[in-house]
Amino acid sequence: MPTERLINALQSYGVRLADSRSGAPSRRGGAGPSDHKAMTIAGRTVMVPVHTEAAFDSPFLVRRPDLDGVSVIEHDGAVIGRVTFPGKPRFYALSTFDGVPYAKIAVLHGRDVLATTVLQTCIRYASRTKTCQFCSIGQSLAAGRTVARKTPEQLAEVARAAVLLDGVKHMVMTTGTPNATDRGASILCESAFAVKAAVDLPIQAQCEPPDDDRWFERMKASGIDALGMHLEVVTPEVRARIMPGKASVPLERYYDAFAAAVPVFGRGQVSTYILAGLGDAPEAILAMAERLIGMDVYPFVVPFVPISGTPLESHPAPSPDFMHAILQPLSEMLGRANLRSTDIKAGCGRCGACSALSTYERAAA
Repeated sequence: MPTERLINALQSYGVRLADSRSGAPSRRGGAGPSDHKAMTIAGRTVMVPVHTEAAFDSPFLVRRPDLDGVSVIEHDGAVIGRVTFPGKPRFYALSTFDGVPYAKIAVLHGRDVLATTVLQTCIRYASRTKTCQFCSIGQSLAAGRTVARKTPEQLAEVARAAVLLDGVKHMVMTTGTPNATDRGASILCESAFAVKAAVDLPIQAQCEPPDDDRWFERMKASGIDALGMHLEVVTPEVRARIMPGKASVPLERYYDAFAAAVPVFGRGQVSTYILAGLGDAPEAILAMAERLIGMDVYPFVVPFVPISGTPLESHPAPSPDFMHAILQPLSEMLGRANLRSTDIKAGCGRCGACSALSTYERAAA
């Protein structure tokens, strides 16, 4: 099976683990790739669901690692591949000067990405009539695995240690939406400024489009290298149903924000996250991707993963064939436009661990 199809299938079905202790700890709840575990397959480190309902019944089983740290992947008993696990990062053993464990401030994603949710609360999350139905940002906070607000000083301290101890190559800063004006841009600016003063680390910031385009210049000046403004879903009726609060920011505002941000950050340095499998047809996602590529925005399409405890915990993940129908033509579109994940300075698109898209890109090159 080609690597891109194998990764695609593993991310759709998830895997069962014979030994859950292997490698870096898996994550439950919170923002970003939740209920996943990092695995390296054919040189590609990817995030694969291990705690979801689908993963518990997955036809894929990862056996206990051998003495060299290599595990075999079985499909209904037949060996179809091999996998290794990135180790637990050394910076997880430390605490900040004010006594907070580093792992509550930022965590390792993939193999070499430091990720943090600067503000672990959101104006939409508290209301079931406004919250994004797939979001679990409050779960890790409620479980005591993180803190609500990471200070700039804490982020700078952890980032520097992660670079020195674990060779982290770039950083993702996301945030819950604190208000309806700057939508988190201000706290991302002060956080990035502090990190860049401590260590030379490329940073992607992620937030909803602020109401004033002047924030993009401020974000760039603070040390932010790349920007993510995430659509999640692309069809208006699906947006209204899946994320009723966020849908109050119309698609037209996203288009205007993309057009304003690209000249500031550069071609391909502005991206958006699209969750496939929530109701958008492949044709709708590809049409949106074509429009975004024409604006020099990188469309990072990932399979939806149902997270326990959310309103969509029983929603099925997209099938491998569904994802292939999107990722194959999308990778070809990106290649024709010479818009590649490897050129992104920092962030989810550059990491690529939550989707097989970058592997499809390499296969199409």
